[in-house]
Amino acid sequence: MKTALVILADGFEEIEAVTPVDLLRRAGVATTVASLGPDLLVTGKNQLRLKADALLDEAAGQPPDLLVLPGGPGVKHLRADARVLRMAREQYDAGRLIGAICAAPLVLLDAGILPGRRHTAHPSTAAEWPGDLSPERVVIDLPVITSRGAGTAVDFGLALLEHLLGKEPAEAVKSAVCA
Repeated sequence: MKTALVILADGFEEIEAVTPVDLLRRAGVATTVASLGPDLLVTGKNQLRLKADALLDEAAGQPPDLLVLPGGPGVKHLRADARVLRMAREQYDAGRLIGAICAAPLVLLDAGILPGRRHTAHPSTAAEWPGDLSPERVVIDLPVITSRGAGTAVDFGLALLEHLLGKEPAEAVKSAVCA
């Protein structure tokens, strides 16, 4: 069974977190939602409180097949956490999938992963990038998949699913949710 780890920090963008988790779980991916903070309850940008499955230190033992980083203002906490940067770098160095949406590709920039790779991110982050961001909704430059923001969350989740499990399972979930 394939595994995914989604890391949430206070201020995460709710749609960007919940949508990929939902799509991955629909396809049978063992998806763990981990809280960056000291509590399982994590508060999103719009005050939606989600209960994570585990704290990050508990979930970080076995490397996942897919690491997912949602965006939102909480990305500042992901960027400031050495554990997250290390996990992203290890995931990349091992050739395992990494998905980052909205402002979260900045975590990959900080981890030294994105220079020389095609990527996109939310336009509000443009000043932090050394080059231009792709205007595409989802950019796939394996093992990295990036996406622009909340409005692209379904496309992002389906791209993660396709590259984790294959086209057929992704198409089945896409059909089931009428995407």
